[in-house]
Amino acid sequence: SSSSAASDVYKRQNHDRIKKVNKTKQLFTHISSQGELNITLKEVDVPKPKPHEIVVQMHAAPINPSDMWPMFGPADLSKATLSDDKTTLTAPVHPGMLPRIKSRLDQTLPIGNEGAGVVVAAGDSEKAQALLGKTVAVLTGACYTQYCCVPIQACIVHHDDTTPLAAASSFVNPLTALGMVETMRMEGHKALVHTAAASSLGIMLNKICLKEGVPLVNIVRKQEQVDLLTKLGAKYVVNSTSETFKKDLYKAIDATGATLAFDAIGGGELASDILSAMEAVGSKDATGFNTYGSLDNKQVYIYGGLDFSPTTLNRAFGMTWGVGGWLLMRFLGKLDASKVAELHQRVADEINTTFAIESSVELTFEEALTPQTVVKYFAKSTGGKYILNPNMG
Repeated sequence: SSSSAASDVYKRQNHDRIKKVNKTKQLFTHISSQGELNITLKEVDVPKPKPHEIVVQMHAAPINPSDMWPMFGPADLSKATLSDDKTTLTAPVHPGMLPRIKSRLDQTLPIGNEGAGVVVAAGDSEKAQALLGKTVAVLTGACYTQYCCVPIQACIVHHDDTTPLAAASSFVNPLTALGMVETMRMEGHKALVHTAAASSLGIMLNKICLKEGVPLVNIVRKQEQVDLLTKLGAKYVVNSTSETFKKDLYKAIDATGATLAFDAIGGGELASDILSAMEAVGSKDATGFNTYGSLDNKQVYIYGGLDFSPTTLNRAFGMTWGVGGWLLMRFLGKLDASKVAELHQRVADEINTTFAIESSVELTFEEALTPQTVVKYFAKSTGGKYILNPNMG
């Protein structure tokens, strides 16, 4: 039949593509039990895709804060060096830190949480074949590679006019921002507090909340970040380095009724300050004895670790509160498949608006391994995003 003949042609074309991409250059991380980090560019085989898998030629893989610990662990990057052949970055790890990473010692591990590219080969299933030539974003933990073989379930399929660069950050930041709002609704809160709010993720969260009418309190550390978010349309922005921070935070929480916070900092007293402000708002009209504080549950989820010092809680927020961790993948695991698909589709539909990368710097493999560049993206500062383009250069 004509359809069968067309299918045979498709398979022959696909077979030709597979033959062309049997090798790939890929970054790996290794920390030895003697305390040496090596990030190494190696040439490895590209697996032949199984029926439900595709091979993606990667053109854009962001270097996210969440990639830092898998890549470098606790290595001292101020002492990093690059090999003469430009393929291996080496840095020392203090012996006292090795027990913290015992489970990964002496193992060679792939790196790169997410990225995007074009499907150049596919398995035999109809769904996989249908993705040939499409721009897709992938989430694998092994995206710092020229060619990535992944199951189709690990992909977001983008519109034909979306570039891989635009699609590079489709998972970690967009789904985290959407997940924060979904968590708020699932747990019965009506407003949010977010720290490190001028980050790429924070800007996405502001766009979502403005679009959906969700009150959002933004906590930042610099006046220029206040100005940035205010220009974007944010109504409540407070500066944690201001002398009036606690008063400003109280006013913002009072205005919004926020009882849920997502904290990217992790250490210090910020989580405690947020809970205390929520309690002060919740108890402001209390009369008589108020031994156990306000009845409304006050929750802070720590989802990042910009500050690895201890989280200090000064117990001034009653007895109805919680501090816990929040991870994107565990949150998504609580949702049914149709809801996850709905979130994926929203990311694809709004990748050039709500979820657009504000600015980016593209790096080759060699540039990504250069110590001076590593220091820049390891700083995890607010602003542009560094994007590895494995097929550039």
